[in-house]
Amino acid sequence: MPDAYETFLEDLRRRKGLDLTGYKRPQMERRINSLMRSLKIANYHDYLDLMEKEIQHWRKFVDTLTINVSEFYRNPTQWNVLETKILPGLIENSHSLKIWSAGCSTGEEPYTLAMVIMNHFPNVYFSLFASDVDDEVLNKAKAGVYGDKAVANLPKSYVTKYFTQEGNNVTVSDEVKRKVKFGKHNLLREGFDFNYDLILCRNVVIYFTEESKAELYRKFYAALKLGGVLFTGSTEQIFQAREIGYSLVASFFYKKGE
Repeated sequence: MPDAYETFLEDLRRRKGLDLTGYKRPQMERRINSLMRSLKIANYHDYLDLMEKEIQHWRKFVDTLTINVSEFYRNPTQWNVLETKILPGLIENSHSLKIWSAGCSTGEEPYTLAMVIMNHFPNVYFSLFASDVDDEVLNKAKAGVYGDKAVANLPKSYVTKYFTQEGNNVTVSDEVKRKVKFGKHNLLREGFDFNYDLILCRNVVIYFTEESKAELYRKFYAALKLGGVLFTGSTEQIFQAREIGYSLVASFFYKKGE
C-alpha cells in the first residue's frame, strides 16, 4: 500500500501534471512538510486543494521544489574552459552548432552562452533551445529583466554590449534574446531531440534519484551527435561516464565517443 507521501505524489501528477517521483524523497519530503508547517496545514490532501485554489501557493511550491537558482557566468573558470577549449573544438568540425540548455531556470545560462558565442565566434551560426519544467521561470527568462547583481560575474564588456540599465535592473538586448528559443520540457518524462553539438545541464540533477540521473545521462548521450559535449554542474560528476560511452575532456565536460 502506498503511504501518504506516495499518494500525494500520484495526486500531484494526476491533478497538476508535476511528476516528482524521480526526485530524492528525503529532500523533497522535508521541503514539502516545511511548507505545510508554515501554512499550518496538517495533511497533503488539504495542501493540494489549497494549491489548486490559490495560484500563489502553487508558485511558491514549484519555486521551493525546483530550486530556481541561477546567475550569469556561474563558475567563471568553467565558462573559460568552454570558450577556449570546448567551443573551438566543436567549431572545428562544423560552422553551425545545435545547442540545448536543459533546466535553464530564469535564463541566465542560455543568455550567457549566446553572448559568449556572439562575442568570441561571431561568424558561427547556432541554434539554442532552452527548456525548463516551470512556466513561471520561463516567463521571466523570456522577459530578460534581472537585478543588476545578477551580472556581477559577467565581463564588464558583456554588460555594456548586451544589456541596458534601467534603475537597479538590467535588460538583455533584443539581439541576444533572438538567439534563444525557450520552451517547456520535463527531463524525466518527455523525449529528447537529437544531433546536439552541446548540451548544458548544470545544477539540475542534484536532487534526482541515482536511477533518474543514470537514465538522464544516457538520454543525453543519445541526444548528442558523435563528438558532441555534455556540460554538467560543478557538483555533478558522472561516475558511470565511461560505461555510458563518454570521455572526460575537461572537468565537467563529457564528450560522446568518436
